[in-house]
Amino acid sequence: MKKVLAVNSGSSSFKFKLFSFPDEKVIAKGMGDRIGLEDSTFSIALVDGTKYTKKIAIPDQEAAVSILIKDLQKYHVLKSLNEIVGVGHRVVNGGEYFKDSTVIDKNKLQKILDLSDFAPLHNPPEARGIEAFMHVLPKVPQVAVFDTSFHETLDPVHYLYSIPYEYYEKYRARKYGAHGTSVHYVTLEAAKMMHKDLRESKLIICHLGNGASITAVKNGKSYDTSMGFSPLSGITMGTRSGDIDPSLLQHLMHKTGMSMDEMIDVLNQKSGLLGISGISSDMRDLKYNKNPRVILARKIFLNRIVRYIGSFIAEMGGVDAIVLTAGVSEGDVGMRKAIMDSFKYMGVDPDYEANKTNGQKVITKPDSKIQVMIIPTNEELMIARDVVRLTNCATLA
Repeated sequence: MKKVLAVNSGSSSFKFKLFSFPDEKVIAKGMGDRIGLEDSTFSIALVDGTKYTKKIAIPDQEAAVSILIKDLQKYHVLKSLNEIVGVGHRVVNGGEYFKDSTVIDKNKLQKILDLSDFAPLHNPPEARGIEAFMHVLPKVPQVAVFDTSFHETLDPVHYLYSIPYEYYEKYRARKYGAHGTSVHYVTLEAAKMMHKDLRESKLIICHLGNGASITAVKNGKSYDTSMGFSPLSGITMGTRSGDIDPSLLQHLMHKTGMSMDEMIDVLNQKSGLLGISGISSDMRDLKYNKNPRVILARKIFLNRIVRYIGSFIAEMGGVDAIVLTAGVSEGDVGMRKAIMDSFKYMGVDPDYEANKTNGQKVITKPDSKIQVMIIPTNEELMIARDVVRLTNCATLA
């Protein structure tokens, strides 16, 4: 039995899952947190439910990787490092250069860094994570899986902005989207649940977490998506503003004296649910709070979701299913109900009893003209599958 690591690196953390193949079972998972900061911790959970957490200095990504490898051996998850046949890494933006997942070498690693302008908060730490694994496991293939790759099927009508065309030609200024790895997984699961050929389906995938996006998937391919050049645009999110009039930025910068970099930081880190509510970016802290601003924040969040779903239904000329995934979708009964109620006029017939509990299921009645379903996302499994696909599947049989 072979093992594949799926890794999601952040600026101060990385999450991982270790899969066995070909059965695709998770045999260990965990994360390193507060990397490069004080009070850093490392945790690992095993298949038998045992979890180990420790406070340990983690100065950089390479140190975190070393701790991970040592713990996998310490807790007998691995007998030998040779059991790891590949490591897959989530990378947010591959631009137009990476149209598919790829095995990474030094040149491709540099290209990921070169694309940092497109995802400055994500690409650099993800590249550092890949580089760390290349040092610690030099003989093991490293595979980058890009969130933007699934959106390579977008038509220019959907990905171009109405600005001088030369900006696209010279600077590749366009919509790239995000959450593609999650959307791809959920799309495949939705087709199975519907017993429908993916090539003849119209789906709207609502990835609603701290980062949130809506994607129209037509005939199995990304057709349009709410996030744009960066993950900042689209619907209201935990700390991100979503869509905003650029002239308002100019106005606020003149009034506050903030620079563009400072303004973008406000839109990324201090806006969204946090900015409106003044309390929290986490919907779990907001859903039972009766503070008027909290109620307003939830209403704005719902409104932007409904706005995008409605526009995408119009673009595709209908929809077979609305699929809810990620943290808010998977855990907020009230928000799911509100989304369904918003589309009753289009034939959504909610099954409120089914909606009372979480888990993968259909939450509309059998005669509903549009199905609504909950599907927990599994980006790590999609990453691991791409490792298998690109590193000689025969070795994993």
